[in-house]
Amino acid sequence: MKDLQLLTIKILLGLVVTVCFPYPADSSSPGPKSGESQELTLPLAVDLALRNHPLLRAAQSSRDVVDAQLEEAKGSRWPTLQFSETFTRSNNPVFVFGSLLEQGRFGPSNFEIGALNSPDSLNNFRTALNLRIPIFDQLESVTRIDQARIGQEQAEHQKEMVRQQLRLEVIRAYYGVIVAQNKRGVAEEAAKLAEADGKRIRDLFNTGLVVQSDLLSAEVQIAEFRQQQIQADGDLITAYAALNTALGLPVSAAHRVSGGLEERTFPLAEQEEFLRLALLHRPDYARAATGVRSSEKKVRGAWGQYLPRVDIFSSYGISGKDLVSGSSDYAIGAGLTYNIFELGREGRLDQARAARSVAVAEQDHLANQIRFEVTRAYQQVLSARERVKVAAGAVEQAQEVMRIVRDRYQTGLTTITEVLRAQTALVRTRLNLLFSRYEYFIGYANLLIAAGRLTDVQPFAS
Repeated sequence: MKDLQLLTIKILLGLVVTVCFPYPADSSSPGPKSGESQELTLPLAVDLALRNHPLLRAAQSSRDVVDAQLEEAKGSRWPTLQFSETFTRSNNPVFVFGSLLEQGRFGPSNFEIGALNSPDSLNNFRTALNLRIPIFDQLESVTRIDQARIGQEQAEHQKEMVRQQLRLEVIRAYYGVIVAQNKRGVAEEAAKLAEADGKRIRDLFNTGLVVQSDLLSAEVQIAEFRQQQIQADGDLITAYAALNTALGLPVSAAHRVSGGLEERTFPLAEQEEFLRLALLHRPDYARAATGVRSSEKKVRGAWGQYLPRVDIFSSYGISGKDLVSGSSDYAIGAGLTYNIFELGREGRLDQARAARSVAVAEQDHLANQIRFEVTRAYQQVLSARERVKVAAGAVEQAQEVMRIVRDRYQTGLTTITEVLRAQTALVRTRLNLLFSRYEYFIGYANLLIAAGRLTDVQPFAS
């Protein structure tokens, strides 16, 4: 029995050593193989995401759309030149009379009563160039141009928001892989030690040195460690797939993550400072502000419907009985159009005013939401930082408890149950410290993105 107890202590000590000094992923890892993968640091991972992720490509395409809308809006200020070619054949008296004049073929015989009332059918080819120059278009073009330029700003804010979200997703997935690697190392080593020592216990049972209940307990423990290893293998594969998805790559892309969750203290200013930074730098809040400006431009454009429209126009044409002959003419003029009564423009103005009120209300709501998000993220960082301290202290205490219990057991002052309990507590505290550090890292990233300042990942990679 004494030999069996010593073997059990060896198994548990091996588990503790594995947790304290986790093994790095090797070629047997379910993650990318060493011969196929590249070492992936956090800055490199973020760079890959910013170059490959579909959401960022979509944001760039949105910017291209508003760029094209601006060019279209600017085009409304330029003159419009149209070319037309028409052919008409008719015996309508008015048409025949006017077409003969246009063609320069009207003569004395065309004044005869019969020719005027019942003329023969006439062909008329009309070639024309028409030019229209807008002088004042009721503020329509300037409104469209201003809104398109504001749309460019909104597209840039959207791109920046996507960039920061991608950085957060990469940080979460990157350190998620590190956590999964550490968990898998613990489970793998524990399973190997349990199987090796289980074989020794079986040999002792076959020689009659231990009872069957001890053998069955060892086999149950081996089965439990195998289950943990299987689960850890699946978790690591899933973690790599999540990382590749965050990078905008296929889930099977090969990488080898380097780095760890070392002890670190992030700089933390006062909460009011983060609130101030958020309202200055949050891309979504800046986008909401441009939405208010855009709605104000729309109100101005609706007011423009109460103003007249002024255009200059000219035309040059050739009319003939065929395409190679005819008589030319031209016209130059200017026009002013004013809608004395149009009920619809009042409705358009009311719609624009209501849209502006909606935009202002949404911006105010977003400001309140941002303040809440910053406050929540700030408190979560404080809590995570304190939990890391507590978890680190618990590890030290568990190590000391393990040392004392082991010494007492070797001198026969306690039972194997106490040793197992102490070993389990030490393993649990080590894992708690790992998870607490992960939550601290992710919490700080959430605080930076809540303040609109997750512009790089150097605080996490250094």
